Amino acid sequence: MTSTPRGWPSLNSQILIAAVIGLALGYWLNGMADESAVKSTILYSANIAGRFFIDLLKMVLIPLIFTSIVVGVANLQAHQQASRVWKLTLGFFVLSMLCAMVLSLVMTSIVRPGSDMQLDMFADSMANFEAKQMTGSEFFAQLLHSLFMNPIAAMADFKILPVVTFALFLGVALVSAGDKAKQINTLFQELLELLMTIIRWIMVLAPLGVLALLTKLIATQNLQLLGSMAEFIVLVFVITIIHGVLVLPGLMWLFTGKSPWWLWKGSRPALVTAFATSSSAATLPLSLRCSEENLAVRKEVAGFVLPIGATMNMDGTALYEASAALFIAYLAGIDLSVGAQIIVMLTAMIASMGAPGIPSAGMVTMVMVLQSVGLPAEAIAILLPIDRILDTIRTAVNVEGDIVTSVVVNSKIH
Repeated sequence: MTSTPRGWPSLNSQILIAAVIGLALGYWLNGMADESAVKSTILYSANIAGRFFIDLLKMVLIPLIFTSIVVGVANLQAHQQASRVWKLTLGFFVLSMLCAMVLSLVMTSIVRPGSDMQLDMFADSMANFEAKQMTGSEFFAQLLHSLFMNPIAAMADFKILPVVTFALFLGVALVSAGDKAKQINTLFQELLELLMTIIRWIMVLAPLGVLALLTKLIATQNLQLLGSMAEFIVLVFVITIIHGVLVLPGLMWLFTGKSPWWLWKGSRPALVTAFATSSSAATLPLSLRCSEENLAVRKEVAGFVLPIGATMNMDGTALYEASAALFIAYLAGIDLSVGAQIIVMLTAMIASMGAPGIPSAGMVTMVMVLQSVGLPAEAIAILLPIDRILDTIRTAVNVEGDIVTSVVVNSKIH
């Protein structure tokens, strides 16, 4: 952990305190007039500080993903563990996402949010929104195409999937080359250590970044609109929290015997930062650090599982998309059959696996989920005003799912 001055709270505590202050400050600013000089000054400062923190994380993100996967795959292959780690990782991803969506569909079906509202009342927002529609086959073709491209161009354009793909190939190639590539392998390991050192420096600013991001988020939300859709917002928060507090720790305890308190204490900086940034990719440096230093996950396992998880393992996103599809159906006065709900569940799982780890990625694939059961794609406009606030909690659960997976996989290999 980053050292703190004697007498100061630990970095974990600083981040948590900063999050609480940010939420309170944002709520206070929300009640001010937009032309207030105090509000404008604080929001301008928060925007600068928050963007600076995010930019620092993004600065190391692509090099970190690339080197951590290369080193992780090379080390796993050398110990003949790659195949087992792959199977355990993907298996747990699917298991946790299925649990998330079953929980979401069951609770949403019980509460039936939006059943007392009318889709007509959102006609204006729907009329002014043009949904980009994509069939399942088109989505699959696009996803497959996005896996393979020039790695240098992918890094420059901040495209994570092709970087992950090329890193996997290079890691396997390093093992195949054996002693011929020994120096290159060592170079990547040393580069990874340097990147982790930079991340420790960045973490000194984490409390300030979290405070700034949450202040801006709450201060700029339309609280009246949030109130009108409170039933759905509260439902999604409750479902997501249940998954994060009971389901994921329960699965971890079932497979490893580890305590939920141990998990939350060790991963708190990553979870709070994920909540503030709404980006599982930007939180990756902290996720790696928490897993390796606090939860004793092997570097090769964390370096393999977490970057893959930041791209593919989206429990919170899949959960949200399944619940949102039912919400739109209730608004439209449609009761989806069990078969249709299964289609929603499978489509949401596939779509969330293909969603990049960037803010509001769920909106990109939400249209596909709606179309899978014949719901109006334009209805996504209803979700856009509330998506940002919901993106916070689901991203935190996405990151928690990645960390839990790394703990489970680490416990199952020798």
